Amino acid sequence: MALRGQGRLRFLGLHIYDIRLWSPEPLGSDWTAQALALELIYARSLKGPLIAERSLKEMRRQGDIPEAKAQAWLAAMNAAFPDVGENDRLVGRHAPGEPARFWFNGAPRPGQLDAEGSRWFFGIWLSPRTSEPTLRAQLLGGAR
Repeated sequence: MALRGQGRLRFLGLHIYDIRLWSPEPLGSDWTAQALALELIYARSLKGPLIAERSLKEMRRQGDIPEAKAQAWLAAMNAAFPDVGENDRLVGRHAPGEPARFWFNGAPRPGQLDAEGSRWFFGIWLSPRTSEPTLRAQLLGGAR
């Protein structure tokens, strides 16, 4: 995989994390059909359950999610996302038609989002409906 783009998330001026997009080929207009990984390097301590809750909130920006699916995905993310501290790395891998997989500081994590959940999760950063369009553009390297 090659580095395709990177950026920094700030919230109210605070540095939250740096993020990098890795993929074998540049992402096309349908990123959901391509393998990719997102690497988040945290700049501060955050609780895993809060990361999961915020992730679900951001996933819901893309459209309506049935409550049963939302709760199943939240449970998977709660299992996958530990508490993080400065310089901790959380990597998520998306592959078409497969569950999302996660690693924390190089170690695999329990909890998987099904293939549909994977598309919604990675859409937090890659969907045109992201709450961070500038960060999306940086990750996509100027591609649309």
